[in-house]
Amino acid sequence: MTSIDFYFNAGDRLDVACRLAGKALQQKKRVLIYAPQAEMAQKLDRLLWMSQAVSFLPHCAAHDPLAAETPVLIATDDAVPAHACEVLLNLSAECPPFFERHERLLEIVAQDDAGRHAGRARFKFYRDRGYEIRNHDLAKAGT
Repeated sequence: MTSIDFYFNAGDRLDVACRLAGKALQQKKRVLIYAPQAEMAQKLDRLLWMSQAVSFLPHCAAHDPLAAETPVLIATDDAVPAHACEVLLNLSAECPPFFERHERLLEIVAQDDAGRHAGRARFKFYRDRGYEIRNHDLAKAGT
């Protein structure tokens, strides 16, 4: 069963996404970032290029010819290729329909009302289906 982690009180969801992707990469895990809004996916792409002071996080679009060899993928739609990614990082306001294909699901919840409302709906969806959920308060973590 997919393990689920909620990171809430995120000041900047994309910044948190970059940090979580970097952490997963350090653990030798492949990451699929689900960002169905094209503008968000483009911003994320730019941030991943400059997310670390001395390097970048190697990434590409999920449908890119290099996707099978790239550790971080960005998907903008539900037609995600079957590349083995252990970690799914959701940046959608909705639950990704394919989340069960992954070992881990990371959900990032923003501090604004709309973000909290959408996060609560996703949390309830997973909880009602019996998933164990771990919570991480980014405000307490100092991030």
